[in-house]
Amino acid sequence: MKTLDTIPTNKIERASKLVSTGIKVGGNYIRYYGDKIIKGEDGKKKLNENNAKDIYDGLKELKGSALKVAQMLSMEKNLLPQAYVEQFGLAQFSVPPLSAALVKKTIRKYLGADPDVIFDTFDTQSENAASIGQVHRATKEGKKLAVKIQYPGVANSISSDLALIKPIALKMFNLKGKDTAKYFKEVEDKLLEETDYLQELENSEYVSKAAVNIPNLKFSGYYPEWTTTKTLTMDWMEGVHLSEYVAQQDEGKQIRNQLGQTLWDFYMFQIHGLKKVQADPHPGNFMVDEDRNLIAIDFGCMKSIPEDFYHPYFELSNKENIEDLAKFDALLRELEILLPSDSKEEVAYFTELFQRMMRLFTLPFHDSSFDFADAEFWNAISTLSKDFAGDSQLRKMNGNRGSKHFIYINRTFFGLYHLLYDLKAEIQTESFKQYL
Repeated sequence: MKTLDTIPTNKIERASKLVSTGIKVGGNYIRYYGDKIIKGEDGKKKLNENNAKDIYDGLKELKGSALKVAQMLSMEKNLLPQAYVEQFGLAQFSVPPLSAALVKKTIRKYLGADPDVIFDTFDTQSENAASIGQVHRATKEGKKLAVKIQYPGVANSISSDLALIKPIALKMFNLKGKDTAKYFKEVEDKLLEETDYLQELENSEYVSKAAVNIPNLKFSGYYPEWTTTKTLTMDWMEGVHLSEYVAQQDEGKQIRNQLGQTLWDFYMFQIHGLKKVQADPHPGNFMVDEDRNLIAIDFGCMKSIPEDFYHPYFELSNKENIEDLAKFDALLRELEILLPSDSKEEVAYFTELFQRMMRLFTLPFHDSSFDFADAEFWNAISTLSKDFAGDSQLRKMNGNRGSKHFIYINRTFFGLYHLLYDLKAEIQTESFKQYL
């Protein structure tokens, strides 16, 4: 794979790269409409494939928050065309790595010496290159290590990258008014936290100690002496990424259920026990070892759940509260989904919309067990997503709704649901309570 000697770091360079990508996408549309008019062909599938590839090719050289957003979008399997899901999904662990020279320069800058001096062995070719950093194999005194280094300039470019994509996001999600700033600030703050590897070290040690009693769950050991804000050193964990595991030969429902149960218990333990959760549940952040333990390997993105959000959020998932219009209305207002300025039409519309959503998305909480392989459940989610995408009334209304905390908590649940679906796991929904 091609390696990178430099990464665009200033606003002008990064904006120029996005503009050149936009020109390529424009060319794809011209060819699409030309073929449609002249040849009578409707090559929408080919258009999506070309656009997804060109956008990803542009973002993967920028790295940082631009690529992170693509990674986040790859989890929206019901909203994006398949071509985008496949291309953006590569951002999890398949992007051009830094060259050996740039790797050595980065290690020298943050750890004070060449990697060959600090470690007994160090492989300058990365094992895994993602959106914010890449991972290298190393050894020290017989220990196998994973050394994560951050791409140069990532932290400094976050604000400018978000400013570039803000107009697109406002239009895509129909956000209006001055209050939109709180959503972008929430994303910016979380992305900045992900660029602080000392914070990730603290997160990792805290969660791994707290969740030690959950069976079939493993964590790396961490090494503060070789960790800085831009480098993180941990044990090298043997296994395959969760996405690779589910793509392999099916080992049977018992193993899939065991992995799914561990995943569910781990997330519910964090949410209800710690009130703090790893909010980036994609397959690249989990591995499966030869004994079929689940390994959690990345705690850069952690979301704290304040009490004044936690209580109404989970009351909203209660089946009785969804059907009690007075209670449901009060919860929607507490969570800033219904606004004081709403008209009667808006109140009626958003009440019906969220009742429909909550009746579906909270189904896993309504019984003692739930099968995430249930085709009817996923077909209903797909139908609902398509209905929202084509709802002209929704596009006319202000989409600027809900507490800022929804962004990462909803992302956590959707990501978890999709991982459990990939595993085709049936889980016991109350099992996690024994670990609280």
